[in-house]
Amino acid sequence: MDRTDDPPELQKSDVVPPTASAYLDPKYWDERFAQEDHYEWFKDYSHFRHLILQHIQPESSVLELGCGNSQLCEELYRDGINELTCIDLSPIAVEKMKNRLLSKGYKEIKVLEADMLDLPFEDQCFDIVIEKGTMDVLFVDSGDPWNPHPATVDKVMAMLKEVHRVLKPDGIFISITFGQPHFRRRFFNDPEFTWSIEWRTFGETFHYFFYILKKGQRSSESYEPVKASEKPSMSLFHEELEGEDFIFRTNIDEM
Repeated sequence: MDRTDDPPELQKSDVVPPTASAYLDPKYWDERFAQEDHYEWFKDYSHFRHLILQHIQPESSVLELGCGNSQLCEELYRDGINELTCIDLSPIAVEKMKNRLLSKGYKEIKVLEADMLDLPFEDQCFDIVIEKGTMDVLFVDSGDPWNPHPATVDKVMAMLKEVHRVLKPDGIFISITFGQPHFRRRFFNDPEFTWSIEWRTFGETFHYFFYILKKGQRSSESYEPVKASEKPSMSLFHEELEGEDFIFRTNIDEM
């Protein structure tokens, strides 16, 4: 993870919680966003720009879920994407994001306090929905990654149903995540959804996953089979993930 833009006075010990379950606590995020100005989960925009611009056009209407204090929306705006809406559950994150964007003159970008499990938007109103590390938080304390707790399944499915609902008939959901295909596919392939499934990877010594789900284009052969080389192992948890890797390591340790 890149932390090059963090102020020097903000140390990892200031934001890394003592237990992974803290990531599920809205109070944790409010306190974190109050002191932290910028953090990028799963690399910054430069690492996956070549992938994302294949699917977003200048005229696309884009919704970003769980924007936090990421600079993703700013980078998209600088690449000519003007119809951007960002949401986050934290009022502190939303207020700070609004102020930051206004200070840079990015008045067209909308920032709203909202829950991705219950989106305040009409059906079929976005061309693109993007999440970067937001869905991963739902898997904290999920138990066995091959058979997550029912509560985890309910939350993830609620999120995906809302994403599917607000996407236009030919819209695209982009998920940038640590989650490997053999863990995500069971959710993405639910019969309720009509999207096709593709994925790419990015990163150097450690790979992150870039999923492309195209609504209305599902077929029985719309996804790649899991390869033997994709079986999870402890070696996946590279030191590159720094101090916050245990949010994901928690699940794999229980296998």
